[in-house]
Amino acid sequence: MNLDYVGVSAFGLKLGAITPEVDLKTEIMDLLVRCEQDGLLDDGDVLCVTESVLARSQNNYVTVDDVVEELHEEHGINENYNLLVQFPITSRNRFSAILKAFARAVKNGKVIIQQSYPRDEVGNLVVDGDLEEGHAYNYEELKGSQDLDFNHPVTGINYLEFYQDIINEEMAEHEIYLCNDPGRLVDEDIDAVIISSIHTRRRDKLQVIERAKKLDKFIEVMDLTCICNSEENSSWGLLGSNLSAGEKIKLAPGKPFEFSSQLKKSIKEKFDREIEIIVYGDGAYKDPETGIYELADPVTSFGFTSGLEDRMRRGNKYKYLVDKYAGEGYEQEEIERMIKEEKVETEDEGTTPRKAKDLIASLADLISGSADEGTPMVLVKDFLS
Repeated sequence: MNLDYVGVSAFGLKLGAITPEVDLKTEIMDLLVRCEQDGLLDDGDVLCVTESVLARSQNNYVTVDDVVEELHEEHGINENYNLLVQFPITSRNRFSAILKAFARAVKNGKVIIQQSYPRDEVGNLVVDGDLEEGHAYNYEELKGSQDLDFNHPVTGINYLEFYQDIINEEMAEHEIYLCNDPGRLVDEDIDAVIISSIHTRRRDKLQVIERAKKLDKFIEVMDLTCICNSEENSSWGLLGSNLSAGEKIKLAPGKPFEFSSQLKKSIKEKFDREIEIIVYGDGAYKDPETGIYELADPVTSFGFTSGLEDRMRRGNKYKYLVDKYAGEGYEQEEIERMIKEEKVETEDEGTTPRKAKDLIASLADLISGSADEGTPMVLVKDFLS
């Protein structure tokens, strides 16, 4: 497709239902034959494949009982433990099955949830009302207050009650605290800590370990990447996982860089096109109405080809340059030529460089949509030109 009046564009590509027995690469190549026939494929395009279809085609699932077994056998957690689960995001899709596994693993003990406030890590409102910073609030002492609202402004769900019910269903005891200090609850009677945050997990884990050392407490401290982590399944472990049917949990895809590289090679061999590949997850954008940050995955791009490595999106502030040069007396054609030929002063180059793969993955996620529009692949054109 060579239209000189069209800039960056993105096309959602429809793919059939992808199940574990489907050869995903073959399905993609068959669809790209149609794209080539319709003149849609060009050198420099970026083909984005959502992580969910890759993981599904790999049958990359674990069950709640698989998680329980690993916690018992590999991490030394037993049914009588008091387990501190720290900073989970408030999400049915992302955390309900994981919490069920944690509660089942300590069914004769207790699950203590430490929830950040007033929002979780990705911006979901946990509590609406005035709570002072720097405290550890027991939810049981707060929930009767007329001045506090624990219902999510969009879903209407009280996630603290929702998580409490999950723990109760597994017969474990529960406590829920609102507290933003990672080391604060280490003082309590706990046997192990699972850091459940996404982007702050390393910092949170370090603070928990430092606090435990200061108290001379020997406790198991892990984050979600430590659980169900294998080279074949997912190097991210439970981080970036999603709720599936029944008691199954879909993990992030295994070997996404290898898949991306192989797909790029196949496209080159069949179509003689140099096309980059991204295996994408959540986009890195924030809802201006709710304040929710969409990136509940650890990264926007689980895998990508070498042509995107360290590639930055740079450019000039087009609207600023037009105003500037028009004010200096240049005519329209002269301004267009100067900008096109990059004959601009260094200090006028105003956009903050950003990683191309993150921007492209975010664009792809906006096109495909969390509600799944049946377009798990997105072809992005003219972004890298």
